[in-house]
Amino acid sequence: MRKSLLIFFLILVGLPEVQAQTRPVRQNTFGQPDYDEMQTDPSMMPYQNSENETRVEVEGLQPKLYKMWNVDDKLGNIIPIPIDTSFHYFQNTNLVEGIKGHYNYLGNLGSARYSRLFFERPEMSANIFMDPFSSFVRPANRFKFTNSNVPYTNLAYYRAGGKIDGEELFKAYFSVNASKRLAFGLNVDYLYGRGFYRNQSTAHFNGSLFSSYVGDRYQAHFIYSVNNLKMAENGGIVDDRYITDPQAMAEGKKEYEAINIPTFFTNTWNKNRDFSIFLTHRYNVGFYREVEIEKDTISEYVPVTGFIHTIKFEKGQHNFLSNTDPQNYYPKTYIDWGKAMSNDSTLYSSIKNIFGIALLEGFNKYAKAGLTAFLSHKINQYELMATDTAGIRSNHIEQELYAGGELAKRQGEFIRYTATGEVGVSGKAGGQFRLNGDLNLNFRLWRDTVTFTGRVSVTNLLPSFYIRNYHSTHFWWDNANQDKEFRSRLEGELNVEHWKTNLKAGVENIKNYTYFNAEALPVQYNGNIQVVSAILNRNFRLGIFHLDNEISWQKSSNSDILPLPDLSLYHNFYIETKLAHKVLSMQLGVDMRYFTKYKALTYTPAIQQFHLQAQTDEEDNRTEIGNYPIVNLYANLHLKRTRIFVMMYHVNEGIIDDSNYFLVPHFPINQRLLKFGLSWNFYD
Repeated sequence: MRKSLLIFFLILVGLPEVQAQTRPVRQNTFGQPDYDEMQTDPSMMPYQNSENETRVEVEGLQPKLYKMWNVDDKLGNIIPIPIDTSFHYFQNTNLVEGIKGHYNYLGNLGSARYSRLFFERPEMSANIFMDPFSSFVRPANRFKFTNSNVPYTNLAYYRAGGKIDGEELFKAYFSVNASKRLAFGLNVDYLYGRGFYRNQSTAHFNGSLFSSYVGDRYQAHFIYSVNNLKMAENGGIVDDRYITDPQAMAEGKKEYEAINIPTFFTNTWNKNRDFSIFLTHRYNVGFYREVEIEKDTISEYVPVTGFIHTIKFEKGQHNFLSNTDPQNYYPKTYIDWGKAMSNDSTLYSSIKNIFGIALLEGFNKYAKAGLTAFLSHKINQYELMATDTAGIRSNHIEQELYAGGELAKRQGEFIRYTATGEVGVSGKAGGQFRLNGDLNLNFRLWRDTVTFTGRVSVTNLLPSFYIRNYHSTHFWWDNANQDKEFRSRLEGELNVEHWKTNLKAGVENIKNYTYFNAEALPVQYNGNIQVVSAILNRNFRLGIFHLDNEISWQKSSNSDILPLPDLSLYHNFYIETKLAHKVLSMQLGVDMRYFTKYKALTYTPAIQQFHLQAQTDEEDNRTEIGNYPIVNLYANLHLKRTRIFVMMYHVNEGIIDDSNYFLVPHFPINQRLLKFGLSWNFYD
């Protein structure tokens, strides 16, 4: 702890002072980046994400030509995003449970997770073994592109614990412009979680090269990405009473150190490798016209028609290795290695092409919306193990051809909407479809602006290949779960910025719900399941005192098949002020996440998936988790280009009588722990 505090102090006193300057952002009339008018102060752009309330911090950065955006991985549309310079919630950006604690996970940094909030769960991907690692793996549509007139670098470092049991994460992002429109860069993330409990270490690496060109006629975005994930698996602790009732164990201690608690597995690992190349580009045909701006006239290019092409190649490999399988742990064995062990692997590769033509919005006064038609074709190839140990594999190839369209109005202050649909034409896509729509309305309510967002989706999709076919030492299924899963969802959201209030509500009906049962096998429920949800965010402020609140309620019509906690809470109480001639911004606070008890999903390493808990015929012996608050104390600092936090994680551990600190049954979270984080931006 003393070492961490010393580093914290030295960083504070060693930072240089820079005077603050700001200048407004400007876009052209088509919402496209106007690079000649984009000289802005990056600190004026707040950090945002789906779990985050935004803050604006004006801290001493000289104005730079700077913009950041995501790109739609289907049609290549540019989606502007704020630049990440806010220090609000910075202390939570490295938590696997998420900014507001929405996720259940195995306890260690970089371990597998899933969201307790049903409406946040994404559609299952083709490579299901990468899905549980959303805290580390970044898909193409969440990759950040940057345009800057100087090289931009962000370095971030997070640390907790010591050399034996600690966790570290290093992140580096670099972008430089070769010209006003052409930029390229790299992103590197390295995570190492040694693990406080036995046999739970994680070591993840991501390296990405990227480039973008955004011109009047031609636009292109390119990403080359490699992920290498390695996880030691312990199968959970052998008895929850080491946490919940330590005095009942043989040694009768008041509390056990995490490293001394026995676990099910030793010498067991999961490894995932993923390599992808992504390119989306378009050519716009249009004309130039004169536009008056601030008593001046400029020539502006007006795109009319766009020709779109997106291609993505992906190759993945999954390995599960156990040198010593626990005795009588698995009910079945399909591959005999000559001893109690597992050496499972599967390979996946795919190539997807999308071709589209778009009639663009706004090229004249009658073009109130844009219209796009597209075709997508994908080839998936899978390799599965055979029952012998000679290395012979079975190959499976599936093709999908979809036809689709999009109607979108993305300009205007009062109303915006998007409607997208695609229908399977041939191959495995036959009979499948996706229909999605969203509507955004802004209207005045007294002196405030209220934003209403409505979303609707209807899908009819075949489960992922690995849900239908998979071969391994102890798990084996072929041609299973062939029914299409039909989902219909309706959501509404109200946001009143002046009141700091956001309310979401939604309902979804699912037929042929696909899930992993108590035997860790994928199955489908042929009935209907309904889920209803409501989430209220309400923030209060009185001077320097702040209280942020989130209340989430949800209900499943069949909790035996789809278990959900009824209530989830997040509260964050803090003071926020400025020090040192208003150069240093500071937050001191305490936050708490909590959810009601429920019979949550558990985890099996051999398939690297979460699934229902087993129960006997005589009684319901499933483990309940929840009804336990997780409290963190923290200090956030923002000085010039630097953000720093110090956090005492799980500060209430051992203070209250109840010690049910599990987010997954039999996988406890870390005990009380000091965490430290630093993020530093460079603009030269």
